[in-house]
Amino acid sequence: MLRVRKSAVGWAVALAITATALAPASPATARPQPPPSILDWQPCPKDATAECGTLSLPVDWHQPRGERFDLALARRVATDPAARTGTLVFGPGGPGDSGVDRVVTGSSRFSADLRRRFDIVSFDPRGTGRSHPVICSRDLLARQPQLIADQAQFDATLANNALLRADCRARTGPLYDHVDTTSAARDLDAVRAALGERRLTFHGSSYGTLLGTRYAELFPDRVRAVVLEAAMDHSVGTRAFLDTQAVTTEGAFDEFVAWCAGSTGCVLNGRDVRAVWAGLHGRAERGALTDPDRGGAVLPPFELSRLAHRKLYETRWWPELAEWIVKLEAATTTPSVGPPAATPTDDAVAPYPFAVFCQDWSLPVRDYREYAGHLGRMARLAPDLRYPPALFALVTCLGTPTPVANPQHRLRVRTDVPLLIAATVHDPASGYNWATNVARQLGRHGVLLTYQGWGHGSYTTSPCVGQAVDSYLIDGVVPGPGTRCPAIEPEV
Repeated sequence: MLRVRKSAVGWAVALAITATALAPASPATARPQPPPSILDWQPCPKDATAECGTLSLPVDWHQPRGERFDLALARRVATDPAARTGTLVFGPGGPGDSGVDRVVTGSSRFSADLRRRFDIVSFDPRGTGRSHPVICSRDLLARQPQLIADQAQFDATLANNALLRADCRARTGPLYDHVDTTSAARDLDAVRAALGERRLTFHGSSYGTLLGTRYAELFPDRVRAVVLEAAMDHSVGTRAFLDTQAVTTEGAFDEFVAWCAGSTGCVLNGRDVRAVWAGLHGRAERGALTDPDRGGAVLPPFELSRLAHRKLYETRWWPELAEWIVKLEAATTTPSVGPPAATPTDDAVAPYPFAVFCQDWSLPVRDYREYAGHLGRMARLAPDLRYPPALFALVTCLGTPTPVANPQHRLRVRTDVPLLIAATVHDPASGYNWATNVARQLGRHGVLLTYQGWGHGSYTTSPCVGQAVDSYLIDGVVPGPGTRCPAIEPEV
């Protein structure tokens, strides 16, 4: 068992703070060497400097001798074997992001010190990427509306979603009903065992934080360190899920507007950004807004909000968002005939990684009247970005049979090592309101590290956060309660 003792740690870009240090899992003088692994690592096709492999796992963990699938993994070994601490497993976000691609082409996400001391391993979660992806009819997927206009469309959406679930199940096989994060957490423990690690060292990002917390609930005695970057709150119901997302997206837009007001790098500087945006939104509602970046196709209101929201993920994209708004304002009000030309394809099916969401969340809506009530309330909470992406999650999961495999609940984590929550005050996707609620649920089993800046995630944005996360993962040093890292101001 790891013991807790008091220590201190200094920051490169922040004042010295009090910290709690966890005794390392093994003495620094006896660095662990790579343990025997049952995985057959081979050079990855895209980059032979990385290693790829598969792990055979049960489709249904309640029937471990039943049907199996191959989980795809990738690894980069520690660059300094003499300094090796162990294996760091990265939990990709999305849902639907590829951990294999992250290791093969995006390993620079991890600091040089982490890469020196850890083998970096990640995977494509079950049902995504190379790990037996969920496959569905393109036509049925295309029928899903972004917004629902009336009771008739509400009923039609329920019917189409039922057809879609049946189609996905028929095309995907038994795995379709077992892509939930509880099943993925059991996969993660099998990965830990296959890597020969006694305890798990894990860094989850965005949707990957659900995997980290679920693992900690199921296997508390096997946790060495778990980082939750841009944490999701898996305890909220339909209304709270929508409201917290509405407040989060509107707050991010507020920060963009404030930046434009004070930055000559914003092409809207000196103008009333909210008035310009309201004009665009009004045109979108009338079907009179076109997108010059998409061949002059009509830009509906949900898509207008979605595209703007995506450009709020990083402050370096803010100038691009401002330029896009100016182009939309100047675009012709005459829509092009039909949608922009699609890339020719003969495929009747498409991967559907979002299937996991509907097995992790129960977000029931009785009828169109209740749905419209949610729309009206969110418009009051977020008058600018009134259609957050959370709305599509609601629509695509409408009618999902209950109970779902991994329903929302308050966290029940009882690890002897506190989990580290790395949160950004102005995160446009995983709101700070989620992070603080997760911290309250974890209690003494979690520590909240706050970055006072902007963007979805903070490890690669803030050197202060990066150093704190590295210290926690490498040496078990936990920031003291209330630790805050200063904002790095956007470029003007």
